[in-house]
This record gives sequence, C-alpha cells and structure tokens, in this order.
Amino acid sequence: MFKRLRADIEAAKRNDPAARNKFEIWLTYSGVHALSWHRWANRLYRMHLKLLARITSQFAKFLTGIEIHPAAKIEGGVFIDHGAGVVIGETAEVKSGVVIYQGVTLGGTGKEKGKRHPTIEKDVVISSGAKVLGGFTVGEGAKIGAGAVVLKEVPPHATVVGVPARVVRIKGEKPDLLQEKVDPNAEEIRALKCRVHKLEAALERLTGEKFECTKEEEELFPAVETGETAQDIAETEIPAPDGAETDKGEKDEKAKTEREEKSNDHIQGTEK
Repeated sequence: MFKRLRADIEAAKRNDPAARNKFEIWLTYSGVHALSWHRWANRLYRMHLKLLARITSQFAKFLTGIEIHPAAKIEGGVFIDHGAGVVIGETAEVKSGVVIYQGVTLGGTGKEKGKRHPTIEKDVVISSGAKVLGGFTVGEGAKIGAGAVVLKEVPPHATVVGVPARVVRIKGEKPDLLQEKVDPNAEEIRALKCRVHKLEAALERLTGEKFECTKEEEELFPAVETGETAQDIAETEIPAPDGAETDKGEKDEKAKTEREEKSNDHIQGTEK
C-alpha cells in the first residue's frame, strides 16, 4: 500500500509543474487522497466486506469529490489532477502512468453484467470532461481530448477528439483513415444542396422567375461542391412522376389520330 502511495506521489510530482515537494502533495492533493482511500476500500472489497468497502468509497467521495468503485483495479503511479467530478466504474482497470483530469468518467453504456468499463493502458492522458464508455481498451500512450466521448477501442499512441471520438493523430502524424475521407453528414448535406439547386433550375424553366440568394444566404450556403457547373444543373432533367411517360405517349397517339382523321376528312371533301 505504501509502495503504491509513493508511486502516486511521484506521478503527481512528475506531471504537475505546480507541485513544489512531496510533503505538500501528500497533505493537499485530493487525487492522492482518493487513491489511498480506494486502496483501502479495494482491500475490504476483496475480503468480501463489500458494504464496508462501499461506505469507505462514499466517505472518500465526500472528502475528495472523486468517486471510485471499490472493485476498480488501479495500479500505483496514477495521477488524478484536481479530480472534482471524476467517476471510475466497477470493472474499470487503470494502469500505471495514467493521468486523469477533472470531470472524467470511466463508465459503462448499459445495464449489462460482466466487463462493462474500459481498460486504460499505461501512460494514457484523459483530458477534462472526457467520457470513456464501454468495456474496451484504450491503447498505451493514447491521448483523449477534453470533452470527447469515446465509445470504441483506441489504438496505442493515438489522439482522439470529438463526439463521438475519432482518431486525428497516431504517433503525432495524421492517419490515412476512411473516417477522415468520408463524413456521412457532409455527404448528406451535399446531396441535399445539389437536389435543391436542380429543383430551383426546374422551377426557373417552368415559371421564368429567377431565384437569387441574398449575400447572407450565399455565405451560409455556398455553391454546390459536386463538380457540376450551374449550366449542367440547369440542363439536368428532373425525373417525371410515375405514369407521366405513359400519359405523354397516350396524348401523342391521340393527337396523331386526330390529325389523320382531319386529313382524311379534307381529302374526302375535296373529292366531293
């Protein structure tokens, strides 16, 4: 227990430039206090004194603002900076060298049993407000951005940001991933914009009225990025409704028959 406490203090000294000395860290750092209380609660939990373990963890939460389930597995050398609002679930595993900032949740995504909280490998940095939800692994040396919501496994040495979180760097370099090339939301918006332009062009042909955007609308909705020119869009045929082709064919046939009848009547009148 004391060996892990020394490792926790060393981690705080190493990761916090505001830390002046080890004695000050031991006296004043809520993250170090929370981890010490957790180690005692975890020992009680493993001794099957689960109620007492839960009472201990809740008392530690009252003192530090950090809630750690007694069954969570946390190695020595973990640093919880500031700590307010940190929640670590029952089946979570946190390896040495991990840095956790305020507001972080290592939680689950449902009410399923078994392994439902994440495993955080060595030297991971989880920034403030990040939520890591699910029974997957966050690879060694990974970095999770502030406010990110991580719902799937993170590769080692990757940087993930966003909601839901996506990989933006691996070992400092931008990866050539499909998720970077295809944004389904952008593709859908692009398709809708293209359709609107085609409908406007069809209305212009039917009504003769030209639809023009204001300057503000042009800034909000720039030109369609489809490779088509305005002339291409204007000349695009809008598909006819179902049955329209049949109606058009019937009308052409009827007009042809009427012309033939008129021509026959004219010939008969001339002969008379």
